[in-house]
Amino acid sequence: MYFVFFKNNTIYVRMLSMIISYYGRQHFKLQVGDLTVAINPVSKEGKGKVSKYGADITLITTNHPDYNGAEQTELGAKTPFIIRGAGEYEVQNIFIKGFGTETTLTENKKAQVFQNTSYVFVIDGIRVTFLGALSTMLKPEHKEIIDETDVLFVPVGTDAFLLNPYDAQKLAVSLEPKLIIPMDYDEQSLPIFLKEAGVE
Repeated sequence: MYFVFFKNNTIYVRMLSMIISYYGRQHFKLQVGDLTVAINPVSKEGKGKVSKYGADITLITTNHPDYNGAEQTELGAKTPFIIRGAGEYEVQNIFIKGFGTETTLTENKKAQVFQNTSYVFVIDGIRVTFLGALSTMLKPEHKEIIDETDVLFVPVGTDAFLLNPYDAQKLAVSLEPKLIIPMDYDEQSLPIFLKEAGVE
């Protein structure tokens, strides 16, 4: 099991044939050959870096400005197929399954409940699980959907809006991925998460 975290906005991780690029918050770009999958790009109204590029598939977990900037992944001749919720999809021979959970996020200084969608998909034989803005532990039926996973993206927060570092680490280890990528962390939550995992 490997842990990967990012300190800069333009770090690339190679795992077999996949290139994973990180843009802050929960915004990732996954590339295999000519296929580009964008996940949770930040919108112009969101808090975080806005990056624009062309994608083939864009996954949105939560209808919140920090995660729903799908328009940022349309560029030139590329217009992505956008997925915004639970269900089963097949796009360019990629089978994607989304399941719903709820999360509480701050909007205009008020705590609001948002629908969160976690996604499981396979690209070039690599099984990816992206939990999104998850704030509670997964139910047994969710773990059955995930089954085995190679790459796990898990949120690590310091408040009730995302999984706390202890629960995030416990959940990540229970899913037994080959690669764990924490996201949406800050200077307080990441050291706790890594310490719980036995990583300095």
